[in-house]
Amino acid sequence: MSHLVRELRAEDKSLWLPLWQGYLTFYKAKLTTEQTELTWGRLLDPEFNLNALVVECDGEIVGITHYSFQTSTWAKNNYCYLEDLFVDPNIRGKGFGRALINAVKEIAETAGSSRLYWNTDRTNEVARKLYDSYTKESGKVQYRIPLPASD
Repeated sequence: MSHLVRELRAEDKSLWLPLWQGYLTFYKAKLTTEQTELTWGRLLDPEFNLNALVVECDGEIVGITHYSFQTSTWAKNNYCYLEDLFVDPNIRGKGFGRALINAVKEIAETAGSSRLYWNTDRTNEVARKLYDSYTKESGKVQYRIPLPASD
């Protein structure tokens, strides 16, 4: 199976959307249509700090990843946050997730980032096998305080 990792393009929406929905379903998350449209627009906006790659297999998009850069008080150079990663469940285990991570890693290195990081659920054992092949879990615990939306 040949594959190609490339940047997301506007004409990819109909192929990106089912993968995005699959990702949300996996994490038992529900977003409004408006939020999905906002995310889509941000992914395509070169002025917004949100980026996307897709992986194609035989011309079909089979995986997606979204990432952004952030400054840090702890490092001279930025960090790269790999926010979302999803590969069609029917073809997992064939290296597509690794291809996406490696592509973001290369982009982060080129951008001078001092760290590439991501989060996952402790129970996401299938993905953690892949992630553990890169590095050990950070040991950090994430806390979240929902804040009221502001206009």
